[in-house]
Amino acid sequence: MIRPPAFLHLMPINVVWFKRDLRIRDHAPLFEAAKEKDPLILLYLVEPERLAQPDTDPTHIEWELDCATELDKSLETIGGSLHIVYSNVIDCLSKINDEYRINKIFSHQETGTSWSYERDRRVKEWCNEEGVPWKEFPSNGVIRGLMNRDHWKGLRDKRMLKSPIPPPDSIESIPALEVKPTIDSMGLTPRKLTQRPIPGENAALETLDSFLNSRGESYRWRMSSPAEASHHCSRLSPYFSTGCLSIRSALWKTNQRKAALGESNIGKKSKSSWVKSLSSFQSRLAWHCHFIQKLEQEPTLDSIAMNVDLDSRMHREFDENIFHAWATGNTGWPFFDACMRQLISTGWINFRMRAMIMSVSSYTLWLPWRDSGLHLARLFLDYEPGIHWSQVGMQSGTTGINSIRAYSIHKQGLDHDPNGDFIKSWVPSLKNVPTEFIHQPWKMPLVTQNESGCVIGRDYPSPMLDESKSRREGVARAYSARRNEKSRETSKKVYEKHGSRKNRRRRKPIRTDDTLQTKLF
Repeated sequence: MIRPPAFLHLMPINVVWFKRDLRIRDHAPLFEAAKEKDPLILLYLVEPERLAQPDTDPTHIEWELDCATELDKSLETIGGSLHIVYSNVIDCLSKINDEYRINKIFSHQETGTSWSYERDRRVKEWCNEEGVPWKEFPSNGVIRGLMNRDHWKGLRDKRMLKSPIPPPDSIESIPALEVKPTIDSMGLTPRKLTQRPIPGENAALETLDSFLNSRGESYRWRMSSPAEASHHCSRLSPYFSTGCLSIRSALWKTNQRKAALGESNIGKKSKSSWVKSLSSFQSRLAWHCHFIQKLEQEPTLDSIAMNVDLDSRMHREFDENIFHAWATGNTGWPFFDACMRQLISTGWINFRMRAMIMSVSSYTLWLPWRDSGLHLARLFLDYEPGIHWSQVGMQSGTTGINSIRAYSIHKQGLDHDPNGDFIKSWVPSLKNVPTEFIHQPWKMPLVTQNESGCVIGRDYPSPMLDESKSRREGVARAYSARRNEKSRETSKKVYEKHGSRKNRRRRKPIRTDDTLQTKLF
């Protein structure tokens, strides 16, 4: 409970409610609240209701608390103090309003699943009942209130081209006196991550700088390989998900870096590589907003497919044994298992492999998309609902407006880990398998299995099934469902609401033969 000294009782205050925006730079609610004459309560909540949501994992909460602790340190430099409170929001606001008198609430708009959408509706009702103005500010490039995508890109680009908002020079805030919640006090047990990033806004800025000035030159060509992407990708996604860094700040610094490159004396080849990679990075920053906009316009994407009719015609079935093997990286397909085990261990894997993991669940194993999506949501340290559930829909083929993407595990392994070094780093039982068998170790002669210390079925699982055959069958079933007239009509409505308006050359339908897959995936 936030309890004021006696002389402050019923003193008017303003509340800045930090949600997934744990920073002081480019933070409109904080900047605007600092202009007001009333002192501030700077509030961050760990909400018990959220802990009960099926997409929430203790690992998320531990990361957010660590980032909130770093935010508190940043706020202290300008006179602030962050109240980190374990409470549902309306209970907390009611207590603050009883003990002080809330004049205004400042926050960013939040684009989340139906749970956070309904929570914010309840907060709005409470504010109306109590006569408390709630000033919400746009978040990144998401545009609230759009019915379709006709004007989204122009509105998003206009906002993103503005200069980031500086932090306030100083603020007057009520000191945080309550005991802050901890992982232990809430009874949570997060998994211990390897290669865990340093939390907080300052670490986010350092990570961005290292990408823009050293790691990012080969980004465009290295981001598809899970081993190389670990270094050459920006690695900013955990910071974006908690709002330690805004998209606009990242875009602004990227534009500054590109301008500096134009005036630099580095070699022509290096300059060209940098510009191409940074342009690709800028495109992905735009995609970040593009996908979250889908959830903004349809907050039930975590529970209801975009194309409900198409989803219902696929008749996917949950199989506990198949799901467990997929979820734990014990399928018997080395490259897939290595990717899943890296994700479990670090909370991160590159974008292409995320797509492959979901594709394998959806087509090769024919598992229901929501079960797989929830499992991955809990694994990702950088879980961003708008991007995640939009991608789950795309990779499971339940949007009706995207090409079917059925990834060949064998081909992906040969493309991105030809010698099996990545496989061996994450699947130790395969470390002595000869390179010629590393992608299909079940083809090793028994004598070779014994010599390498990897007997299939004992030291490493046999393949769950014929991956190529099962994938083809899954794709055929998906196409069959898509041919239904009602599904096609629903797809048209989905496109009208969510489809990109950017002109793109028409893609040919994706086939499932391995020759064409080699060209595409």
